[in-house]
Amino acid sequence: MNEARKKLIAGNWKMNGNRELLDVFAQQLNVPENVDVLLCVPAPYLALASNAKFKVGAQDCSAHEKGAHTGDVSVAMLQDMSVGYVILGHSERRQDHSECNDTVAAKVAQVMHSNITPILCVGEPLEVREAGDVFSYVQAQIDAVLSACDETFFDKVVIAYEPIWAIGTGKTATPEQAQEVHHFIRSYLVQKSPLAQKMRILYGGSMNASNAEKLLAQADIDGGLIGGASLKVDDFNIICQAAS
Repeated sequence: MNEARKKLIAGNWKMNGNRELLDVFAQQLNVPENVDVLLCVPAPYLALASNAKFKVGAQDCSAHEKGAHTGDVSVAMLQDMSVGYVILGHSERRQDHSECNDTVAAKVAQVMHSNITPILCVGEPLEVREAGDVFSYVQAQIDAVLSACDETFFDKVVIAYEPIWAIGTGKTATPEQAQEVHHFIRSYLVQKSPLAQKMRILYGGSMNASNAEKLLAQADIDGGLIGGASLKVDDFNIICQAAS
C-alpha cells in the first residue's frame, strides 16, 4: 500500500437503515487502526451517528449557503452535526434528481469552504463503456468540478469511481477494469497538479466481502464506497479488514 494514501472505507447506506442498525454498528464495527472508516447515513441519523467510534458522512448537501430551499441541507448544518465527509455527484443523485456536472461542481465548490471532505463520484453508464468512451466521459465529470475549484481541490477532495452499470446490479468491474480507470483518473489529475499523487480514489461498484481484497490490492484503488454490503456489519468488517 502507498503509505502516503491511507485506505478509506466509506459505507453508503443510501435510503436504508434505522436507529437499531446504527446501534449494531456502534457496538460491533471493528475499525482497523491503519484504515479510515466512514459511514454515510441518512440525514435523520447524522446526529446519532456522530456519537459513534467511526467517522460520519452525509449523502448530499446543497450548493446554497442558506435560504429558501425547502428540504435541502446546508454545509453549515452538516458541520453543526460533526459531519466529516459528504458524498457528492452519486449516480443516483445524478439520475433521480437530474444533477448535471455543473450542479455537482457547485456543490463541491460550496463544501471546499468548510472543514468537510467532499467525496466526488464519477463513473459511466453501460452504453458509454460499450462505446469505448469511458475516459472522456469521466474526464468531463472531473473537469466540471476542477473549473469550479482552486488548487485546494487536490488537497481536499476524495474521488470515488463508480461504474454505473455495476451499482446495485450484482455486476462488478474486474480488478483490472477498475484499476485501468483509477490509473487514468490519477494520471490525468497529476497532469494538473503533482499533489494528485496523494489523492484517494475509491472504487464504488458493488465492492463486497468476497471481492474487496482483490480490488483493494490494485495500485490506484485507495478504498471503497460501499453500498449494500455496508448494511451488514459482518460483511463491512471483512471489507475493513481487507483494507488494513
